[in-house]
Amino acid sequence: MKKKVSLKDIAQEAGVSTALVSYVLTNKEEKARVGREMALKIRKIAHRLNYQPNHIARSLKSGRSDTIGLIVADISNPFFANLARTIEDEAKQHNYTVIFGSSDENADKSADLINVLLNRQVDGLILIPAEGSEQQIRQLKKQHVPFVLADRYFPGISASHICVNNYESAYNAVSHLVKSGRKRTGMIAYATTLHHIAERKRGYSEALRDHGLPSRQLLKTARYAHLKEDTKQAVDQLLGGSKPADAVFFATNSLAIEGLKYINELGIRVPEDLAVLSFDESEAFDLFYSPVTYIRQPILEMGKMAVRLLLDQITGRQKTHEAVCMETTLVIRRSSS
Repeated sequence: MKKKVSLKDIAQEAGVSTALVSYVLTNKEEKARVGREMALKIRKIAHRLNYQPNHIARSLKSGRSDTIGLIVADISNPFFANLARTIEDEAKQHNYTVIFGSSDENADKSADLINVLLNRQVDGLILIPAEGSEQQIRQLKKQHVPFVLADRYFPGISASHICVNNYESAYNAVSHLVKSGRKRTGMIAYATTLHHIAERKRGYSEALRDHGLPSRQLLKTARYAHLKEDTKQAVDQLLGGSKPADAVFFATNSLAIEGLKYINELGIRVPEDLAVLSFDESEAFDLFYSPVTYIRQPILEMGKMAVRLLLDQITGRQKTHEAVCMETTLVIRRSSS
């Protein structure tokens, strides 16, 4: 077995001390006043010898691993994939590596992932919490683990979090449908107690109420584990009967995509027979024959803010919890005209 290259090997070839090599390879040459030519020489030798740093030894010495744990709900969802990429890119700017996994909206899987990440000695966590994971959040607080909640949070738990104005976004979106002449707007949301979905439902219901329109019989839900069949059933319920819905507001992009597939199968014309609007965007919306109106969330800003808040905790700059609520944008396209 080939011997692993050490700092000592590089130092001997460069004719300098191991301490000086360590400064250069941890990007601290300016602090140690290492000349530019010497720093370049050391890096070239390290590259030629295929030097691989011992992160475990470094973390034991510094007390940090320079890694962040990220748990999203579903990495296959474009919203969470884009958010994860933004967080990864922003963390890299601060010399942090991101390790991530998907909870699949399952609290037990979320708990397992948190344990795995903490055992990997991550310096902090960014979480999109699953339903029923409140006790996990409380435990993190008890253990003084730096963490930030993104996209979702639990109103009863004081913790740093980033969200969007879900209520106002939904209210304004449904009001747009009403002003476009729609009298019976239905909504399809996930069957969950998570606060952000509850706020979207509230915005929907109150927008219709304020415009003197019915909502109670037109709000349908779908289970995450039975997305396809439940969405079909919800669409059938909304479009059946003597007074079918003339618009549908989907609470997430995953619901919208399943709904649009089925609406297309049924031969329903959008927007002539039915207006469609979705919370969150998706590239699939551009491919639909009637480009879909959607509520755009500021993913780039959310990801950057999540990393900033977490690093402030890790470095001790932030002692108190910070809540950040961001604005969304209603992107109006043909599906709701």
